[in-house]
Amino acid sequence: MAERTKGSTIPRPASRPASRTEAGPAARQASLIETRPDGDGRRLALLAAVSLLCVLGLMMVLSASSVDAVRSKGDVWAVFVRQVLWVALGLTALLVASSMDYHAWRRMVRPMLVVSFLLLVVVLVPGVGISANGSTRWLGSGSWRFQPSELAKLALLVFTADLLARRRDRIDDVRASLRPVLLVTGLFVLPVMLQPDMGTTIVFVAVVLALLFAGGIPLRPLVTLGLTTIAVSLAAGFGSGYRRQRLLSFLDPFADAGNTGYQVAQSLVALGSGHVTGVGLGASRAKWGFLPNAHTDFIFAIIGEELGLFGTLAVVALFAVIAGLGVATALRARDRFGALLATGITTWIVGQALINMGAVTGLLPVTGVPLPFVSFGGSAMVVTMGAIGILRSIAIPRPAGDASAAAPSSSRASRPAGPSGSRHHRSGRPSTSPSRGSSR
Repeated sequence: MAERTKGSTIPRPASRPASRTEAGPAARQASLIETRPDGDGRRLALLAAVSLLCVLGLMMVLSASSVDAVRSKGDVWAVFVRQVLWVALGLTALLVASSMDYHAWRRMVRPMLVVSFLLLVVVLVPGVGISANGSTRWLGSGSWRFQPSELAKLALLVFTADLLARRRDRIDDVRASLRPVLLVTGLFVLPVMLQPDMGTTIVFVAVVLALLFAGGIPLRPLVTLGLTTIAVSLAAGFGSGYRRQRLLSFLDPFADAGNTGYQVAQSLVALGSGHVTGVGLGASRAKWGFLPNAHTDFIFAIIGEELGLFGTLAVVALFAVIAGLGVATALRARDRFGALLATGITTWIVGQALINMGAVTGLLPVTGVPLPFVSFGGSAMVVTMGAIGILRSIAIPRPAGDASAAAPSSSRASRPAGPSGSRHHRSGRPSTSPSRGSSR
């Protein structure tokens, strides 16, 4: 082609790259994402934040469990050595999940659901499940136990993300999108409530609600579901007198400090004793039989006592880093499934941390939820670190030139446009941007 200007003919290239102004929104988004070198940075930052929490957790488990380990096992290192083993297994799960394509979890979702549900039922069989502190939550033998509800969290998350990604075009049809999720969630919640395990139930519901919102479920049924969930939870919590007292004891734990408020009261005493800099690593007084579950659900109180306000703020800051990295990973995921998966994992880990720290500080009722990566625990450590591995897999930078990845991943704003949402320029010429295909 040639362009004539004042009688002269100026050669013009047969094709030229479309400028950012001329390119369509999908191409501009793809170009912008391809130039972001932060994918590897987010993966490294995630690994660093989790590693710091694990190292801190190992130190605090050794300190918080030392007295109880000597009394029950005759060895101050007994609990610590087991935790080191669980962290090593968790690190292996993290590295394996990081190296996998996260789409592989879609192919495993049905076996994961079946196995998780069967294990939740087996736990309730008399003589099979292991009971402790009035709950039957574990399978195993002796001190080596596995909690099936941890695997169920991951299975339910992957199922919900997969379904909402596949049925994106029918997201407004609650029978196709909302009803299957509620059915499977109900099947998982029922055996967990029979254990009983209110904390895990809350995590289940929080993750599912976050995925439904991010997936674009209409607000009206979502609000109705949320209000119904709150009503059912209150009814279950206040159904018995003792359970009601336990739930309300956080409002004023010192009013019944010798009974229902004892654990929270001792936790607050430990936190207050640490002041700003703490009493020193290993110098806790609460672990000497005053604070129950010092190395598990209430290890955050021991951190506050021994490391002070600085120690607790460091833990909060690390979880805030994980939250920010999780949100960034969800926003920049390669497809809708990856975005929903990252949203669910971030909600799970950060939400569980907030529930734990809220209970320890007396802001929320005690529900028996451990602090991720810090509290002593085997199955929780392995499965949660595996989830971080999946999040790191989602954060892998997309190959250069992969413009198809610029399709919207998951948001309420990514609904199909109506007739006015044409992909043509105002001049009427077809856009040069690649078409935006839906992620299935």
